[in-house]
Amino acid sequence: MIRILGNDIPGDKKMVVGLTQIKGIGYMFANTMLSILKINSNQRIGHLTDEQISSIENVIKNPSSNFPSWFLNRRKDIETGENQHLLTSDIAFAIRNDVEREKTTGSWRGYRHMYGLKVRGQRTRCTGRKGGAVGVAKGGKVMPAHAEGAAAGTPTEGTESEQPTTESKEGVENKDAPKGVKKDAPKDVKKDAPKDVKKDAPKDVKKK
Repeated sequence: MIRILGNDIPGDKKMVVGLTQIKGIGYMFANTMLSILKINSNQRIGHLTDEQISSIENVIKNPSSNFPSWFLNRRKDIETGENQHLLTSDIAFAIRNDVEREKTTGSWRGYRHMYGLKVRGQRTRCTGRKGGAVGVAKGGKVMPAHAEGAAAGTPTEGTESEQPTTESKEGVENKDAPKGVKKDAPKDVKKDAPKDVKKDAPKDVKKK
């Protein structure tokens, strides 16, 4: 186990793979650094001497002396105006400060960060959706609609079941009265009146 800039690296790793475990150092950065220091990139990182470890740390701390400016991960810093190469926790700290500065200035990027939308001009018609699906779920059942109805004051299933019982009792009384009217009145009119007219009148005419 070797410690470089506060990062513990297993000694059985190769040089390039071990150096890339440090956040802020990629494959190209590690390979170029080893070629500048003339260290074999295929050897195990556990075989490094103390002098080689100190030289690697010096190059990582001051990369501008050995690397061009376009090779660094933070160029023209807003506060200092210098070209820097951030490592480990400094990367997250710088990104957090940049986002907060955009929000406080009220820029368009700040508004996009504030509402959790994409910032770099990507399309958001079918991607970048957060907060769950909107619309009809599988089977055509929409659970939020039922919840909204209950919250708005609509009667629940229990109350609906109780109300029809009272209505059904009242309906029984209402149904009994119309049945008696419909059945009794038409029977007397249709059966009694026509019989007297058809049978009695013609008989009197023929006998005279």
